[in-house]
Amino acid sequence: MNLIKVNKKIYNFLLDTKKRKNFLLGGAGSGKSYAIAQFLILNKLFSESNISILVVSKVRPSVKIPYQLVLDLLAEYGFDYKLNKTDLEIRNGSNIMYFKGLDDPEKIKSAEFNYIWCEEATSLNINDYRQLNLRMRRKNQHGMNQMYLSFNPIDMQNYLYEIVENPMSEMAVHRSMYKDNAFLQQEYIKELEELKNQDATYNKIYALGEWATPTDLIYTNWDIVDKKPDKIDETIYGLDFGFNNPSALVRIDVCDKELYISEDLYQTELTNQDLIGRLESLIKDKKEIYADCAEPARIEEIKRAGFNVKESDKDVNKGIDSVKTMKVHIMDSSVNLIKEIRGYKWKQDKDSNVLDEPVKFNDHLLDALRYAVYTHLGKTRPEPKLFFV
Repeated sequence: MNLIKVNKKIYNFLLDTKKRKNFLLGGAGSGKSYAIAQFLILNKLFSESNISILVVSKVRPSVKIPYQLVLDLLAEYGFDYKLNKTDLEIRNGSNIMYFKGLDDPEKIKSAEFNYIWCEEATSLNINDYRQLNLRMRRKNQHGMNQMYLSFNPIDMQNYLYEIVENPMSEMAVHRSMYKDNAFLQQEYIKELEELKNQDATYNKIYALGEWATPTDLIYTNWDIVDKKPDKIDETIYGLDFGFNNPSALVRIDVCDKELYISEDLYQTELTNQDLIGRLESLIKDKKEIYADCAEPARIEEIKRAGFNVKESDKDVNKGIDSVKTMKVHIMDSSVNLIKEIRGYKWKQDKDSNVLDEPVKFNDHLLDALRYAVYTHLGKTRPEPKLFFV
């Protein structure tokens, strides 16, 4: 069976490792997830028997990303399998692959597994990591049970730093970067290589795949919540267009002068007709949508499809200032938005001077957020009582 656009260095590591715990860290675009997904499909789910595989993320919505990746690969391979869409489970004979979030810990605590893949492992904590290790104790007639943890090395304060940099005998570490992935799009390669001219920290993390801790973060006025208030004063949307980069839609619910933000869409390769179809399933009323004004033709097409979409004011600094003056609550299911805001930072020049300009990388949902907040609240509602520190 031929591999599909896989980073062979990572794939061969997975084939060769005999360690119980395997850490795959690297920069953006190195192909970690693609390699692990194919490895688990070809060498576990469709090669071994009577095995249990867990694919896990911090919250259930985020595990839908590797879930969809696995489904797409199964379709490309043409494999037959049984699918439980409600519980996110894939079966092949006596084998089963579960997709779970740690926000439902009881289902994990009551089960045992042979293989565990932790996607975006930096979003877990040390107790999550230890609990998953305890769950990896199911009898395995094929040999050793194994865990695979994939992540960008985004913060030296993360629990994984000490583990990876001081590995024990039962551990193996593999490092990768975008140059190891022969299938990466040229446009994305250009974006990664431009980071060396934008910010040394981002270049280390996302281009070189090295540990670094972002400083000079732009937003500190936010937290993560698991529910919204029952009463919402008003709802607006922000929309950032993309194709190779993701199209991004955020829902902003305003309540008592505070913002409750949901990531409603984050998907690549959407044509405008595709995007309109997604919007039809996501927005059922005439709520205002503030979109990237650099795409007037796309805005007009969406407007003709019946949506109340408007051009935004894209002033970056004024938009950031508007968002910073309000308390922001992010729904815990908004995994890509949380990842963006945790690393969103001001540029530094070669002398480490902080510039009044954000690093232009991993900011699609945050762009959509400021479009809506500044254009709707910052411009059309001048009353200062809405803005506070």
